[in-house]
Amino acid sequence: MLVRVVRMTFQESKTADFLAIFEASKQKIRTFTGCRHLELLRDLDQPAVYVTYSHWESAEALEQYRQSDLFKTTWASTKPLFAERATAFSVEKIDEVKG
Repeated sequence: MLVRVVRMTFQESKTADFLAIFEASKQKIRTFTGCRHLELLRDLDQPAVYVTYSHWESAEALEQYRQSDLFKTTWASTKPLFAERATAFSVEKIDEVKG
């Protein structure tokens, strides 16, 4: 399983616009083939910073999403709202410790 983390810093006046975009697209992203999990997080100290945290079946599944019209239109709407360039990385889940 691949975990994708995307950190986005928005113009403060544009956070509501981003939240509207996320609301409109979150179910489509979550039900995209290969997506197992999707979360939206916000930085406690920097309220204009949001992070998406998603689980994908494989790197190929993530790449299929990244090449899709859904990603392209969502990203095209989101990108102009940034205050700075987004950062993204993928990691492989090795272990999980449960209580």
